[in-house]
Order: sequence, then structure tokens, then C-alpha cells
Amino acid sequence: MALLRPGDPVRPWLSGAAFLYGLVVRARMWAYERGWKQQSRLPCRVVSVGNLTVGGTGKTPMVILLTEWLQAQGHRVAVLSRGYKRTSTEAQVLVSDGERVLAGPAEAGDEPYLIANRCPKAIVAVGADRAAVGRWLLDQWPIDWIVLDDAFQHRALYRDLDVVLIDAMDATGLDGLLPAGRLREPLAGLGRADAVVITRADSERDVAAVRARLQAVTKGNSVQAEVIFRPDEVVSVTTGLRHAADWCVGKKAWLVSGIGNSESFRRLAMENGMQVLGETAFADHYIYRSEDVDRMRAQATRSNVEIVLTTEKDAGKLAPLLRPEDSWWALRLRADVRRGQDALHRLLCDISDAPKSQGDVRA
Repeated sequence: MALLRPGDPVRPWLSGAAFLYGLVVRARMWAYERGWKQQSRLPCRVVSVGNLTVGGTGKTPMVILLTEWLQAQGHRVAVLSRGYKRTSTEAQVLVSDGERVLAGPAEAGDEPYLIANRCPKAIVAVGADRAAVGRWLLDQWPIDWIVLDDAFQHRALYRDLDVVLIDAMDATGLDGLLPAGRLREPLAGLGRADAVVITRADSERDVAAVRARLQAVTKGNSVQAEVIFRPDEVVSVTTGLRHAADWCVGKKAWLVSGIGNSESFRRLAMENGMQVLGETAFADHYIYRSEDVDRMRAQATRSNVEIVLTTEKDAGKLAPLLRPEDSWWALRLRADVRRGQDALHRLLCDISDAPKSQGDVRA
């Protein structure tokens, strides 16, 4: 089912479907609040990074940032993900043991593979039952913190801290539930969040509009922060050679992406001084084929571009399909907390100093 895009009219049947979807979601959440559905607890600290809407809000850069913060404090960190659209059928896959990356993007999923490469000292694993995957890892390694990727709605596993991301570029995504809108659950779900982070907060006008929407829901009970994603460097997809992001300034580029927000990628490329002569944008988590690469290579050649620029998330899938001489580069981003960094740090420190949960119990 295609998602409703901003500006599309809401058909009556979509509103009806959204109403029924909302009833199911509210019933599930109510069951957890009442204790009728149980949560597993792990004997370590757990932080979830999630969102309310479908699509890309910048969860992966935020997971990387929190993992780096925790490791800088001396904590041993594992990252757990569902491994969306991975090809492996195993209940759990070890993507990285903190020393080596052991699974590729197809087997692990795009985001876990990226996280494993960006956080080489973190243990990274995937599996649908994240409580079971967590127990499996804890049986093998001493772990202080588990970071859950995309888990705000995954309430089967207790977490000490919930960080929820809202995309400033997608304020209309907060207007309605699936399938009429983009919300996975009602906006009131933000009341469970310990921290609400507005991402892609480059425009004060966009941020102000989102803040106004959230004020009545959060009621000041959660930490508020704002994050922007900045180009850090570009990495050759074929050789691994790295340059500072300003190496791209003035270069003629063709863009290739298969992410949840291709508009944001295009904007970043242009703000970084590139001359964007063309673009090929696929659906999120697209699985590239050799004929796709052949077609894009021909388009880039006809346009006389100097480089083909892709996302770091797409680079791992594209690398096996490229030729050694292909000038294809991945834009690596870093998350910068523009507002609220001290408050986020304090949240992590407060949880770190609190007593650990007592093993795997049901509550």
C-alpha cells in the first residue's frame, strides 16, 4: 500500500482504515500500560531510539551518536536492530563482535551493517525478538548498555530510556495515522518518551512549527533537543579513500539514493557546494541490481559529471556492483546536537548511575 504523500487528498476509505488501525494500536498500548502484555527485562541498561512516523528521521546517526557517547564514558555497548529487509532467516545474526564485521548489508540489513562499520568497538546484532537477542549476547559478552535501533513501538523489551525523533522537514507526517497519514501510533504516544529530539533542525521556521505541535503532547515532561546532520567526509565506495566533505565543493555530481528521505540528501549535497546535474532516487532499502548500476553509470557519463554521490547506507550494497575505476563516493554524515546536548548527556549519566535491573524478569 502506497503511503499518502504531503498534499495528497485523504480518501474516505483511508480515514476509515486509519481509524481501525488506531483502535488496534491503542488497544495494544493500553494492554502494556495495564500490565496485561508483559515486558522482558535485561540485566543491563537499555536505551531505545525510535520515532512516531514511518520513513527516515535520522535514527541511524542518532544511534551512532549515543553509542559513541556511551563508549566515551567507558561503557561496553551493544546495538540491537530488527534488521529490516535482511535476507537472512536466522532468528539472530551477529553483525559485529566489536572487533570484526561478520555480516554484510544483505544478511544484516542496511542500518546494522552501517552501524557496525561506524562503531567498530560495539557489538551489533539483529533479530525480531530483541529480548532473546539481548540474552544471547549477554551470555557471551559483558555489556553495560544496549542501544535499540527503531524500537519505540517494540514494547516487549523494557528500556530505561526512550529517545524519540521527529523530523522537522516532515511536520505533515504528524497529521494522521497510517494509512491516511504517516504516524505509526497516535501523537499522544510521545508521553512515553524521556527525550524528544527534533532532527534536521536546520530551519528555525520548520522547528518552530514542530515545537508548537508537540507542546500540548509532551507537557514539558521530557527532555527536548534539536539535531542537525552535517556532512563529515566522503568515502570512495570502491577503494575506501577518504576526503573531507569540502573536497566536493564545486564538483558536478549525479546523486543516487535508496533512503526514506531523498529530498534531505539532495539538500545536503547542494548545501555542501556540489553542482547536482541529476539524480536517481529509489525506495527505502532498495536492493540494487547490476542493470541499475549500468543505467546510472550511463546517465552520469552523458551528463559529464565528475562524481556519483550516494549515501553511506547505500554504499555497502553498491560496492560489489561497481568497477574499480568508478568515481562513486558516499557522503558520511555526523549528528550535531544544536540544542539540548547537556540535558541528553545528563539523562544517560543518571541512568548509568542508577542500580541495574535484576536479570530477565517479566513485569
